[in-house]
Amino acid sequence: MTKKPGAREDALPAIAEVFREYGYEGASLALIGARTGLGKGSLYHAFPGGKAEMAEAVLAAIGAWFEETVYAPLRDDPDPRAAIRLMLSETDAYFRSGRRVCLVGAFALTEGRDGFADRIAGYFRDWREALAEALIRAGRPAAEADSLAEDAVLTIQGGLVLARALDDPAVFGRMLGRLEERLVSE
Repeated sequence: MTKKPGAREDALPAIAEVFREYGYEGASLALIGARTGLGKGSLYHAFPGGKAEMAEAVLAAIGAWFEETVYAPLRDDPDPRAAIRLMLSETDAYFRSGRRVCLVGAFALTEGRDGFADRIAGYFRDWREALAEALIRAGRPAAEADSLAEDAVLTIQGGLVLARALDDPAVFGRMLGRLEERLVSE
């Protein structure tokens, strides 16, 4: 028998979207409660540490998804080029073809960043390191792989910003196409 998710797990996607829309500072308990359908008492029962614990849980969930769906295949897939293509495809799906901001990146830009600095840095570091590993296994020299991996994460984040700023998700798709050419070419 599978365990039924509790209020905490059920609420995380809605809480993430409130943080995505309003930022950490603007995400009030009233907004979170309205979006999750939970009252203050239920929210504090599920997250005794309040909004900071909610943010930590959301960042942990994002990190776990990326670890399973993006980083592990980059590190472990016997075909590193296929893993890189999968990374780009999953990145496109996760960010809804440039229609969804990177919540971890958004947290990195706010005043609340310091409370989550380790988790934020870990997300970007782990992505860069896993991609560099795949690039090395695909035959790139280590220094080039490190540089390309850093450029790729920078490009993805910049592509998200530009697609949102121009209200043109096609920008993100074009960027991913160019990035695939750079990362997977022999």
